[in-house]
Formats: sequence, structure tokens, C-alpha cells
Amino acid sequence: MLSVSAIRGAVALFAVMVATALPAKARLFDPETFTLANGMQVVVIPNHRVPIVSHMVWYKVGAADEMPGKSGLAHLLEHLMFKGTPSVPPGEFSKIVARNGGRDNAFTSSDYTAYFQNIAVDKLEMVMRMEADRMRNLILDEDNFRTERSVVQEERRSRTDNNPAALLAEQMEAALYLNSPYGRPIIGWADEIAALTRDDALAFYRRWYAPDNAILIVAGAVDAAMVRPLAEKYYGPLEPSGIGTRLRTQEPPNRAARRVTLTDARVGQPGWSRLYQAPGYRAGETAMAVPLEVLAEILGGGSTSRLYRALVVDQGLAAAAYADYDPVAVDNGVFRLSASPRPGVALDKLEDAVERELSRITHDGIPADEVERAKTRLVAQAAYARDSLHTGARVLGQALAVGMSVAEVESWPDRIAAVTPDQMAEAARRVLDPKASVTGLLLPDPKAAAPVRGQPARPAFSKEVH
Repeated sequence: MLSVSAIRGAVALFAVMVATALPAKARLFDPETFTLANGMQVVVIPNHRVPIVSHMVWYKVGAADEMPGKSGLAHLLEHLMFKGTPSVPPGEFSKIVARNGGRDNAFTSSDYTAYFQNIAVDKLEMVMRMEADRMRNLILDEDNFRTERSVVQEERRSRTDNNPAALLAEQMEAALYLNSPYGRPIIGWADEIAALTRDDALAFYRRWYAPDNAILIVAGAVDAAMVRPLAEKYYGPLEPSGIGTRLRTQEPPNRAARRVTLTDARVGQPGWSRLYQAPGYRAGETAMAVPLEVLAEILGGGSTSRLYRALVVDQGLAAAAYADYDPVAVDNGVFRLSASPRPGVALDKLEDAVERELSRITHDGIPADEVERAKTRLVAQAAYARDSLHTGARVLGQALAVGMSVAEVESWPDRIAAVTPDQMAEAARRVLDPKASVTGLLLPDPKAAAPVRGQPARPAFSKEVH
């Protein structure tokens, strides 16, 4: 499994790239698409720089699609998918990929689960055959199930229960959502993980793992003429399941501010953060999504952002300040702010400074030249997407898995270019409402004689779990 830092890096890269993919005429990814007779979507992203391919299968199911009381099931099944089929013994999938010079992994989010192999192009048929095999032929015995459930329980203990920042993030997200399954942790609640059964896993697998609920993306030294016959040979014979519309609960408006304070002896540095529910690309007032993307860049997109300049450079209150916006979801997105105070700076003083910066934007707006610079930075970053085989596959996979189209991703900069200061000001006023937010405080335990140094002050919000 990948490290937490690698997860965060990949998520950050995606957040940049999905916001900056060039329009179709710019041919950023230049994808070729087709659909198999059984309903499986196929996207091919030619990139002939090196003789390598990234082969990915995305399932349109994640933690938010679990039944109540079964949290963690989607992520547990991701682990169980490596437990073998009649033709590939348990534990051999990754070993076969590695013996052939490749690497593989998988990850689960609230809205999707994905599996990938990066490997030489002449091994594409091999990994496609194995991936198609486990889509419908997984064998799962009780011993393997119990072993992997124990692995996930230990993963939760090490990544969440032993990390105060992750615990705070989990509590904040649970407080942010009143009725949405997004309030459940992707890895699951500890007691519910312990109660999951082999029958639960098999029922979830049979319900969701089918070609008509999957997206195949192949990026690299290939084209559609090469990929289509292989896809038809290995994925084409798989029977569809007739999966219908995903059912999600309706989230009511947030009308009251909430505060979550976590005090822990392991915290060496305090932290402040805030979450707002926000429209996404597929839910809510979607017209606000693009202005919010630019707003996040202006507020916390780096060392030239407003929060960094005000809190770190000008006032010397913070060691770091961030803002990010996550609109790639089936339901509402999330707008996040966070800051780490300098030694001796009280969190309430830091929070007051953040509030002043937000007030300036919501009341005074943002000058047109500042908006233009932010849009230029976002679009300029898109040029680097061509250098990575995996980035294009991730961007398009995540977008398609939540219901977006290839055209929406490819045309994104046109909509960025059309954002006006007035649209941004209106989006900021509508979304950055403290009465509809969750504020988190991460504090050291004053009774602890020697807190552990180096704990991250920024809550460990994670969009994906590996």
C-alpha cells in the first residue's frame, strides 16, 4: 500500500489537474473513447513517450454506497480483491505484476474504487486478462476474509486512531454532514469493521463489480485500435448486472456553526481548520463550482495566496496556511481552510485573522487583476499533465466515476477563463458562511509533560484510502 504522503500528493495533483485540463482543441489528453456491448466505458489516452502503459479499472462504488452499519465494506473489498480467482492463486496478482517489471495498487474513496497496474506495453494483455478475471471470478474463503479484515483493523489503528490529526479530521467530517453518507470515514468505524462478514463482502462484490458499473482507462503507448480488441476479448464476455441509479440521501442545509476540539497528549503543535459544504460539479448550485476553484487558488494556493501572505508573511501569526476545494463528487463538495500557528500564538487570535481575510473577500470582492493571475496560474499548470501517464488516467477516471464526461474535463479551462470577480464574490458569500461551517481545533494536552513533537497540525483529510 502507498504511504500517506503519497496519497496526499496524488490527491493534490488531481485537484490541480481536474481544474486545469485543456479544452478538446488543445488536445491535452486527446482521449479516444468507446463503450463495450455490456456497457463498460473505455477511455484510451495515447502517450508514446515511453513504452509503458497505465491500465486502470474504476468502479462507480465507494464508501458512500455502503448500507448503514456496514462502514468500511468498500475499502475492505478492495483488499479482498487480491485474494485470488480460480486462475490466479491468493496473493499472486501483485507478485505476477512485479515479476513482469510492473507495479500495481488500488484505492477507495467515498464515490469510487479503482485498481491499476503500470507496466510495459507488451504486458498489457496479461494485466487486462487478470483484471477482467477478478471482476467476476473472485474466490473468497473465510480464513482469507478474517485475515484481511484484521489487516484493515490494524490499518485503521495505525493511520487514524494513532494520529490525532486524522482523528480530528474524521470527527469534523462527521459533524459537517447531517444526513449524507459522506460523514462516514472511508476506512470505516472500528466497531462496524469488526462486525463485517464474508457474506457482506460477497454481496457487495456481486452487486457492484460488473462491467456496466466500470470504466476501463488505458494510458500510454497505445491507441484505441490496439486497446479495443483486447478489451472486447477480456472484458467484453463479462455479463452486465443491470446496475441502476446510485441512491443517496438528501443533505439538508447547514444552519448552525459547529466546533470540534481534540486535545491529545501526542499533539506537539496546535492546529486550526474549517470545513464548509459547497456545491460540486454534480450537485447543488453547480455554477458556483468553477468560481470556487479559482477562489481556493486565491485564498490558499501557495506562498502568494491571500492567507499565506496575511497570516505568515505580513502578520507573522502562522507557520503555514492552506485552502482547497474538492468538487469532484457525486454529491456536495467541500471547501477547506487550515492554518498552523507559530509558537506562542493563540488559536483564537489566528482564527480572528482568518475571519478578517474572509470578510475582505465577501464584503470587498477581489480585484479583477488578482482573479486573472489566479486563472492564468491554474491553466499554466495543465502543461505538465502530458508528462505523466498516470495523471491523465486518474483525472478522467475520477471524473467519469462521479458522473462527469470527458468533454467536461477537457473543456474546463474555458470555464475557468470565463469566471468573473462578481461570480467569485457571490460564491464566497454563499459558501463561506461561518453559521454553516465546522471549525476544528487540535490542541496539546496541557497535563502532558512531554508531548510528541512533529505531529501534523493540519488535519489529515483524506479523499482516498489505499
